[in-house]
Formats: sequence, C-alpha cells, structure tokens
Amino acid sequence: MESENRTERYQFVIVGFPYPLELGAPLFLLFLLIYLMTVFGNLLILLAVGFEPRLHRPMYWFLCHLSFLDMTVSSVIVPKVIAGFITGGRVISFGGCVTQLFFFHFLGCTECFLYTVMAYDRFLAICKPLRYGTLMNRKICLCLAFGTWFGGSVHSMIQTGLTFHLPYGCGTRVGYIFCDIPAVLKLACADTSLNEMVTFVDIGFLAMTCFFLILTSYVYIISAILRIRSAAGRRRAFSTCAAHITVVVTYYVPLVFIYLRPASQDPLDGVVAVFYTAVTPLLNPIIYTLRNKEMKHALKKLWVRKTSVPVE
Repeated sequence: MESENRTERYQFVIVGFPYPLELGAPLFLLFLLIYLMTVFGNLLILLAVGFEPRLHRPMYWFLCHLSFLDMTVSSVIVPKVIAGFITGGRVISFGGCVTQLFFFHFLGCTECFLYTVMAYDRFLAICKPLRYGTLMNRKICLCLAFGTWFGGSVHSMIQTGLTFHLPYGCGTRVGYIFCDIPAVLKLACADTSLNEMVTFVDIGFLAMTCFFLILTSYVYIISAILRIRSAAGRRRAFSTCAAHITVVVTYYVPLVFIYLRPASQDPLDGVVAVFYTAVTPLLNPIIYTLRNKEMKHALKKLWVRKTSVPVE
C-alpha cells in the first residue's frame, strides 16, 4: 500500500526538445496557431460532411472519423507542449502520464486501423463498383468503424498496462515531448527488455500488417485504374486515392522512425514526434480539402449557409 501511495504521488518532468529561451514566445505562438488551425480544419470537415447530403457516403463517413481522431490526438499532446513554452514547467503527475500514454496509443492505433479500412473502401469502390453498395452498406460501415475504435482501445490497454505495472521512482525526466512508451520505460526501476521486445513486436506487427493490407489494396486499385480506357476516368480514379495515399505516408514514416528502431537515442525523435502529433493532424484536412472537389464544394456551401449569402 505504501508503495502504491508513493507511486500516485510520483511526478514526471517532460523534457521536451531543446530551444533557446528567447524563442519561447515565438514557439508558443507557432504551436498555438498550429493547434487552433488543426481543430478548426478538422471541425470544418465534420460540419461539411454533416450538412452536405451528397457526402453521406462511406468514404466521407470514415473521413469524419479520421478528422475526429486527428483533432483529439493533437488535443492530448499539444496543449501541454504549448503551456511549457510559457510556464517553463512541464511537470505531469503519474496519473496524467498514464492517461496521456493511454489516449495517445488508443487514438494512434485506431487511426492505423482506420487507414486500412479506408484503403479497403477505395478498393471496393474502384475494383468492385457494381457490388460496392452491397459490400459497403450502412451496417458494415458501422461495424468497421466500431472495430477500429475497439481494436485501438484493446491495444492501448495492453500497452499501458505492461508499461505501468513496472515500479517507478528511479528517475523523473522523460526525455521526450510527451509520455510515450520508449521514454517512460527508461525511468522504470526494473529490467525493461521484455517490455521493449513486446512493444517492438506488437506495434511493429500491427503497423506492418496494416501497411501490407493497404499496399495490397492499392496494387489491385492501380491495376484496375490502368485498365480504364479513358484518360479522364483514370485521372478521376487516381484523384480519389491520392489524398489517402498521401496521409498514409505522413502517418507511417514517423511511426517507423520512432517505434521500429529499438533503444534509439536519436535527438531527431523529438522533432519527428512534433511532426507526428502537431503537423500531421493539420495536414490531413488540408490534403483532403485541396484535392477533393466534392469537399471544396461542400465547404463553399457551408460558408454560404453560415454567412446567409444567396447561392447563385
């Protein structure tokens, strides 16, 4: 009991990434702007899809889940980073660290599964167009969406439980921008080799399996697109997949860099983590709106609705 009480009072210090003190205020404003734009951009997608009946299709249903995930994962990490630029203190309680790690992996794993589901949706739309309505009906969409969230929660509970069943108290400085598994394990007062192996195998297996399924989907998709006779048809088919391919790349490159290099001490990890948690959630709504005519039209209609300007 005494050990549990001591753990509950235990606090971590988030080291973050090094920067000159005079850049504290500019970095605060930069990260605040990025965060506000991330929330605003993803909210716009949610509103545009909600108010535009023509977007009530599986592709945009899953896009809404992605926007919510991006907005939420940014909210789990970035506000604490922003506060640190002003207060100079990045102290986080033991419970706060557990919560941050759990939600980061819950949302990140859910997003990994969601990208796979979105690739499957594009595969059916392009390779099985006549059966698409049957194979991707409302019930199946709900089940797939629920499966991504459920799978992410199970993965995160396992990883969080394995990480925090270890005794802590041998160090307080988390050499990272937030509480993540590799950085937190370095502070455990026990052998962490088993945890590191499980983390590497688990995250590596999930990421590589999802990536393989996405890659397989796009092999069939590209093969089907190349069989389309009209150039306009090929361009239209490629444009519907280009945005998804782009966000998959921006998701997987940082993931591989951070988690699939055991015991890495690379200072670039912090920079990559900033990109992964702050920049990528901002890029996704930009990518999907700039490359999608239907989204741009829906956003224009939403603007007209909110400003009460007559539609010409």
